[in-house]
Amino acid sequence: MLQPLFLKPVFKARIWGGTALQNEFGYDIPTRNTGECWAISAHPNGPSIIENGPFAGMTLDKLWREHPELFGNSGEEVFPLLTKILDANMDLSVQVHPDDSYAMVNESGELGKTECWYIIDCKEDADMIFGHNAGSKEELVEQINEGKWNELLRRVKIKPGDFFYVPSGTIHALCEGTLVLETQQSSDTTYRVYDYDRRDAEGNLRDLHLEKAIEVTTVPHKDTVSIPAIQQLENARITTFVKSEFFSVYKWDVSGKSTFSFNDQYLLLSVIKGEGSLFHDGEHYEMKKGTHLIIPVGFGEFEVDGDCELIVSHT
Repeated sequence: MLQPLFLKPVFKARIWGGTALQNEFGYDIPTRNTGECWAISAHPNGPSIIENGPFAGMTLDKLWREHPELFGNSGEEVFPLLTKILDANMDLSVQVHPDDSYAMVNESGELGKTECWYIIDCKEDADMIFGHNAGSKEELVEQINEGKWNELLRRVKIKPGDFFYVPSGTIHALCEGTLVLETQQSSDTTYRVYDYDRRDAEGNLRDLHLEKAIEVTTVPHKDTVSIPAIQQLENARITTFVKSEFFSVYKWDVSGKSTFSFNDQYLLLSVIKGEGSLFHDGEHYEMKKGTHLIIPVGFGEFEVDGDCELIVSHT
């Protein structure tokens, strides 16, 4: 009998992190500058561990290799997605990510990194860096070399509930006071463009990766506009944020008992607010805020009952 796969997250200390992952989700974070929760991950730099059922104790990357039938026998070498929650207690570095073809050649076969953000919470009047104003590569190089960051970088106002699709090649940075659920390709490749001249705990400036960053940056910047589509089910509202070649991402707002059915697609689910229960084949599974799970291929019909919000994704 198929069961949902509940996952134990992996936490990463970051120079810009804080304690929001503990304060908001009750996670047992390792430090007071914990910036990242790798919630659903099969990446070798931080694989999640299955917490329940016959595969308990197994890492997600090993499960992907040894039981491909749970994921539809896709034939893909690596689990393609990575779900994170980010606590930007301070500004993140200004950065850009490569696409698949560049990363394959320059990063030892790593996937590229297209990602997207759902703003769970942010401080009042918050913003983020999203794109640049350079009209050519030459202008991009000139403004970087001369440190004309206010002229170069575009800032966008954000609020809770906003969604942003961030293709590879997009210069971007989350800013202070932002809590975000990120869905991305399973990659850990980041090229830093600017880091505010910050120093780490040892007093060192963090490395920049300007040559690669300039090579992969899309010039001129291309805006991506997400127009959500809403579907009303019994006791649930489904918001479709994006359907791309890399992933599709939805928000499920559940208020009561609602029925879902998926047979030929595995799903990644993250509870970002409230709590509820999942019912399947006579079994009952609790889902509280901060729970992350995978629904395997062939799972079929299941019910979610409660008052909760989930971010859901699949390839």
